[in-house]
Amino acid sequence: MIQKLKKFFNNLFKGLFKKKKQIKLGLYGPPNGGKTTLANKICEDWLGEQMGSVSSIAHETREVIFKEKVTIKSGNKEISFGLVDTPGIATKIDYEDFLKEGMKEKEAKVRAKEATKGVIDSIKWLDDMDTVIVVLDATTDPYSQVNITIMGNLEARKIPVLVVANKVDLKKADIKRIEAAFPQYKVIGISAKYGKNIEEFYEELIKLAA
Repeated sequence: MIQKLKKFFNNLFKGLFKKKKQIKLGLYGPPNGGKTTLANKICEDWLGEQMGSVSSIAHETREVIFKEKVTIKSGNKEISFGLVDTPGIATKIDYEDFLKEGMKEKEAKVRAKEATKGVIDSIKWLDDMDTVIVVLDATTDPYSQVNITIMGNLEARKIPVLVVANKVDLKKADIKRIEAAFPQYKVIGISAKYGKNIEEFYEELIKLAA
């Protein structure tokens, strides 16, 4: 009887330890790069629902948003992960920038405070990430202090990275400039808004995270 119990508990513990923790896939980048737009596209394609709200005003996402189980497929391969949409990382957040967008002073100060906390939370969550998608606006200069800071943090943690050059539907988009800035990473040009090259994005994501 004792031997049977030992065998039962041994098998139970083996089963528990064999279970791999759920992969956490984080969306990182500066404000207004299109992280939440891409998160929404992923969730719409595979869950039939949106993840968060978007806005032309920076720092619309000011809290980390977590969607627990997302499964994507490409060809005969698939991966499941927890999707983490993070607030845009910035080195400076000034409430006066929100005043220029037409916000009242009280609202602007609250937004700046929440956005600052969001940046801190984004960086804290890096310790839990298994894979990161860095979403950059392909129409802007990639050689920014924010982008270099993000990439440096990811490299220090040895986290696998896929760089998304978003907004390729716009005339000013320049994927080659982003490839030149971060040659150590695979860069995929997409339009999260219109779904351009989204299949190629899913294929590369599965290669990276599988």
